[in-house]
Amino acid sequence: MGKGEPRVARKRRHSRVRAKVVGTASRPRLCVFRSLNHIYAQVIDDSRGHTLTSASTLEPEIEGEAAGKAKTGKAELAGSLVARRALSKGINQVVFDRGGYKYHGKVKALAEAARQAGLKF
Repeated sequence: MGKGEPRVARKRRHSRVRAKVVGTASRPRLCVFRSLNHIYAQVIDDSRGHTLTSASTLEPEIEGEAAGKAKTGKAELAGSLVARRALSKGINQVVFDRGGYKYHGKVKALAEAARQAGLKF
């Protein structure tokens, strides 16, 4: 695996992002992982190393709604679900960790849906 291999390149970009983005107890990190078919989001408190809440397109709650939607539409559902779960735990401010991906497409859809649902970042 060379330096230009996509997975390695994303890891390098992610480490650059993570050097600047740190989740605290008062303002945890909203981390995004994108696989080929699904998207996952976690709200993480880096000071304790704990995941506070998470959501993905695999959730049974959004499976019915997601049927027949494009991947971007499914990402929006996951974004609003993670925001609802975070708000129910009293988390209303986060820092966004795009995970080395471009802020575009599915990642952007998830972030904007989370903002619409009430998360501030």
